[in-house]
Amino acid sequence: MISKEQFDKEIAGIISNAIREDVGDGDHSSLACIPHTAQGKAKLLVKDKGVIAGVEFAKMVFEYIDSDLQVETIINDGSTVKYGDIVFYVSGSSQSILKAERLVLNAMQRMSAIATKTKQFVDLLEGTGTQILDTRKTTPGIRALEKWAVKIGGGQNHRFALYDMIMLKDNHIDFAGGITKAIDKTKQYLKDNQKDLKIIVEARNLSEIQEILESEGVYRILIDNFNYEDTKKAVAMIGNQCLTESSGGITEKTIRKYAECGVDYISSGALTHSVYNMDLSLKAV
Repeated sequence: MISKEQFDKEIAGIISNAIREDVGDGDHSSLACIPHTAQGKAKLLVKDKGVIAGVEFAKMVFEYIDSDLQVETIINDGSTVKYGDIVFYVSGSSQSILKAERLVLNAMQRMSAIATKTKQFVDLLEGTGTQILDTRKTTPGIRALEKWAVKIGGGQNHRFALYDMIMLKDNHIDFAGGITKAIDKTKQYLKDNQKDLKIIVEARNLSEIQEILESEGVYRILIDNFNYEDTKKAVAMIGNQCLTESSGGITEKTIRKYAECGVDYISSGALTHSVYNMDLSLKAV
């Protein structure tokens, strides 16, 4: 994953771009009917159940909009919530609260949905030693938020983007002329450019597993779209030579069986691309 400094820059960019998109030259609805001096208070109300996520992000949004806004946190990120719970109160300029409202809700609703789904997968893996990973199958422009939500839900982040890890998938391998050529070219590229990036290589069958193992320096093998029996065979072949990861259409119904095959990680795009937003509201009090 990227550094904390880079992650913080991603979050700052998301906030500034979202406010540009949403507010433009002014929140004219509020400007038209609410005095500039008006003070108010609102609560973040849960109308659903699951794992709450985005509380800390909401604080960043309020700070960006108006540093005088005050937030009283009742429930922290990662906590289980139910209908009727109040997550936080925000008080200060009524205009500022309304200006921040939609970004806070959009982000928290999606982040909470991702955290909730991730927690479900984490619970299904309990006791196996296998960890759940996210993917790059995220909403364009808000990847940092979605990967943050995965962490809040108890999952682990895969690479953040194309620049922080080498991942040689089927198309890379085919375009490069085969697995060994792809790995050799990658090692030379990293040496020539003085880059220290981990290498993951995808395998489509057991013979490709064997070929990958003949090359040194591979950090993790992606065991892609294997059935249970072949996954067990792959794990046995790999042993302690590198880490293992299963992927490819793994669902809540199959994830436990894949974990029991002995893989170190299971990656799932569904954590971020197949969720339903948690129902939350910001209500004046």
